[in-house]
Amino acid sequence: MSTQPTHFALLARLLHWLMAVMIIAMLFIGAGMVTSVSQRHEWLIHLHKPLGIAILLLVVVRLLVRFSTRQPPLPADLPGWQVMAAKASHVLLYALMLVLPVLGWAMISASGEPVMLSNTLQLPSILPADAQVFAMLRKAHGYLAYLLFLTVLLHLAAALFHGWVRRDEVLDSMLRGRERD
Repeated sequence: MSTQPTHFALLARLLHWLMAVMIIAMLFIGAGMVTSVSQRHEWLIHLHKPLGIAILLLVVVRLLVRFSTRQPPLPADLPGWQVMAAKASHVLLYALMLVLPVLGWAMISASGEPVMLSNTLQLPSILPADAQVFAMLRKAHGYLAYLLFLTVLLHLAAALFHGWVRRDEVLDSMLRGRERD
C-alpha cells in the first residue's frame, strides 16, 4: 500500500536546516563583506568563498534527495494561487542556491584572481580575466543575493503562516519526523 508521507525524509530535513543556517550566514557575511574596508573584509572573503562552494555542493545533494524521496503533499484546501506560489518559490530558491555560487566563482575567475578556497585549495577558473565581465557579474551577484534574501524572508513568512495561522502541519512536516505508532 502506497500512502503519502506526512513528513519530509530525515536527510531532506537535515539538509534543509543545515543549508538554512549556511545561507542566512552567507547573506550576512556577504553584506558585511561589501560594506567593510577594514581587515575584517579579507577575513569575510575567506569565509564567503568556501561557504559558497559548500552550499553549491549541498544543493546538488539536496536536489538528488528531493528527486529520490517523496514529499508530503500540500493541504488539499490550499488555494490554487498559494500552491503555485509555493512551487514557484521553491524553484526560485533552488535556482538561486545553484546560480549564486557559480556566479561568484565566475566573478572571481573574471577578476583574474585565483579562486582560492583555502591556502592550498584552488578551484580552476571558469572564465578568462575580463574587468567588464567581472563588473557585470559582481552586480548580478549582488542583485541575486538580495533576491535570495527576499525569497528566504517570504519562505519564512509562509512557513510561519502555515504553522501559526493555518495550523495545517506544513511547517511541522519539516520540523519533525513521523510520529511513532
